[in-house]
Amino acid sequence: MRSTNKVELDIEGMSCEDCALHDEEQGQSLTPGTEGNDSTDLMVIGAGSAGFAAAIRAAELGFRVTMVEAGTIGGTCVNVGCVPSKTLIRSVEQVHRAGSSPFRGVSTRTERLDWKEVINQKDELVARLRGSKYTDVLSAYPQITYLAGRARLVGGNNVEVDGRTYQPRRIILTTGASPWVPPIPGLEGVDYLTSTTAMETTEVPGTLIVVGANAVGLEMAQLFVRAGSDVTLVELEERIAPNEDEEASSSLRTYLEAEGIRVETGFRTERVEKTKIGVVLHGTQQKRSVLIEAERLLVATGRRPNTEGLGLEPAGIQTGPKGEVLVDENLKTSNPSVYAAGDVTGRDMFVYVAAYAGALASDNALDGKHRVYDTAHIPRVIFTDPQMAAAGLTEEQARSSGREVRVTVLPMDQVSQALAARDMRGMVKLVADRETDRLLGAHIVAPPAGEMIQVAVMALRFGLKIQDLRDTMFPYLTGVEAIKLAALTFEKDIAKLSCCAG
Repeated sequence: MRSTNKVELDIEGMSCEDCALHDEEQGQSLTPGTEGNDSTDLMVIGAGSAGFAAAIRAAELGFRVTMVEAGTIGGTCVNVGCVPSKTLIRSVEQVHRAGSSPFRGVSTRTERLDWKEVINQKDELVARLRGSKYTDVLSAYPQITYLAGRARLVGGNNVEVDGRTYQPRRIILTTGASPWVPPIPGLEGVDYLTSTTAMETTEVPGTLIVVGANAVGLEMAQLFVRAGSDVTLVELEERIAPNEDEEASSSLRTYLEAEGIRVETGFRTERVEKTKIGVVLHGTQQKRSVLIEAERLLVATGRRPNTEGLGLEPAGIQTGPKGEVLVDENLKTSNPSVYAAGDVTGRDMFVYVAAYAGALASDNALDGKHRVYDTAHIPRVIFTDPQMAAAGLTEEQARSSGREVRVTVLPMDQVSQALAARDMRGMVKLVADRETDRLLGAHIVAPPAGEMIQVAVMALRFGLKIQDLRDTMFPYLTGVEAIKLAALTFEKDIAKLSCCAG
């Protein structure tokens, strides 16, 4: 399963300069510029995960790189994404667990949550990692010149940065994405939160509406309910995490609702109204009008690529309906001297995929390679508790592709590690090809699902069969043993097996 958008290049519409670039590009690597030339071989626009991966790979190949960033160095993940959200999630998890010990004879209690101090500690971690993993890294690569400024393409391979024009031999766009807010009537008059501003607020709202039940919305809903908010989660689709496996989605919903989150699916938001206490969300559900009132509103309806003001049209770069930069399977745009990687392409918005794509784009742009962007084995993790993790095809996707499939679902209460931890929440679902016995997809809901899924990722990447999983030794009393147990259930009743007996 390869995810690509192919773009046909309009050679007849190119300038002579563009044609020369096209001829140079065809299957040939570039030679690094000479030391006496003040031009740059590669300009990377955007200094997040994809940008740094691209710049570092280019430097390793011996090329001179100019990296340009209009905002804060480090991009989404370290500043407003993975790092701050996961440390906040872990902090409230401590509060939640302190008040609910599952072990007899063990007594714990919850102390007062100092939210402002939690936010301060989060900010300290973000600043430290931004320095150690981004700013300080630049000193290790003298070939990389960093510019703080706003870049704009002005045709061909010319780039203007704050009034100065550069002519790099190649360009890689890595400008990322930002929270997208749908055009809901009345929203402009409401002090709403996004996934970014929600992690900056110094007060926990008493009541909160979260719009959007994909990864970010789910994580934010549980984060705030554990911090003390009364949370209502609304989703347009008929189930939460609508792009993931239906059984996994249903399983996770059960646990979120058990914590007190009110989940409203099939909810179509019509307008927002400001009130004395906060906001009222007007919508319809099963053809009935529904009103939901809360102090604050958090909009978590996805992200859109940062392409506005980049000058893509003068540079001959095609974009999609959401502003995403269209690329072919080698991450090349419709301008043969420009490549794009990461969230700006509008797909596979994971930091580790962005890093992979950035390095791949540099290889293809500079070293004459034709590496194919292949993300068939991406691990997908939603950091709720329990976590939801997946890789490969869902059952529905596998059946829709015309395959004959076999499916098994193992409840986590059949896993010794879960029994020992007194936490049996979740399930493991495996989807296999009936004819070849190869694993097609894995879907896990469990506290350590994010760690467990990597076994399935490796199995998918190397084409392992269910029999291979059954024949592999897994350490006993670990969560990941659940994958072997699930593989065994295709053929056996594990209730009739002793511990570790395959």
